[in-house]
Amino acid sequence: MLKFDEQATLKNMEGALKLRPQINEVVDAIYERGFQNVCWLGIGGTYASAMQAVVHMKEKTSMEIFYENAAVFLTTGNKRITKDTFVIISSVTGSTEEVVAAVKKCNEIGATVLGFIDEKEAALARMVDHLISYPLNEQLKFFMVGDRLMQLAGEFEDYEEFYAEMDVHFAKGIVEVEKAADEFGQAFAEAHHDDDMHYFVGAGNQWGATYSYAMCYWEEQHWLKTKSIEAHEFFHGMFEIVERDTPVTIYVTEDSQRSLSERVVNFIPQICGNYTVIDAKDYDVPGISEKFRGALSPFILHAVNNRIDVHIERINRHPMEIRRYYRQLKY
Repeated sequence: MLKFDEQATLKNMEGALKLRPQINEVVDAIYERGFQNVCWLGIGGTYASAMQAVVHMKEKTSMEIFYENAAVFLTTGNKRITKDTFVIISSVTGSTEEVVAAVKKCNEIGATVLGFIDEKEAALARMVDHLISYPLNEQLKFFMVGDRLMQLAGEFEDYEEFYAEMDVHFAKGIVEVEKAADEFGQAFAEAHHDDDMHYFVGAGNQWGATYSYAMCYWEEQHWLKTKSIEAHEFFHGMFEIVERDTPVTIYVTEDSQRSLSERVVNFIPQICGNYTVIDAKDYDVPGISEKFRGALSPFILHAVNNRIDVHIERINRHPMEIRRYYRQLKY
């Protein structure tokens, strides 16, 4: 398979799961001390991951949880962020300007900040109250924080069962999804690698990932024009610009908002002949109980997207690491 290192993928995912005792130690201490609310703070891809964390939790928890964009927080503020707020951030380099400034503002307010920062020597790593440093799998780390909070609050009674399955089966299962999706990824890339505009539709715990995939992957890394749209908003304007040959991809999850995407899937054949449905249910993850699959939809669909990306990269002869403007120019 093109650009696929099975052992490295397994190692990365299993390594992230092994952070759980460290995450739990931090979360347990903060929970015992007490807090008023929980905020996931980010920008760009980390903002998208913050969206996913909140959607993952909101149907299960009565805790006050929300996500905030770092740049908006700096300009507009958010009165909900106080000295009693538990803030979670993530950063690869620890140098994203808006996140550094937002964490500084959190420090001034007195909020407690947990930082997942890959570069543990970065200045940002010294600004957070609790540091956990491990690369990749940002969404999984965010979810583990939320899951532990809900378990402590008595809102996730299947926590131990869920993670018993995750620790043994998750990494291997996602690797198998990526293998199973390779042929599809190649065909999709061949069909859409030079689209003038491509529309991505998502809902539920996949919405943040849909937003991120359109912006951070197709626009930033492939230089392809896209628009992401929430499935429940599709019928409120956006569908009027869909024609027979308009490229539209609909992600379908197995969480509580599945029906929102299914509504788009059921309607779109009437107006479009160039649509694709990517359904998490089509990919097996052996060892994971049916009742837990909804929580894993974003990881399943991310594995499918990985195979699309490597084939687009090959066809377009454009390495995804190359940027025109990002960190090339001052802005």
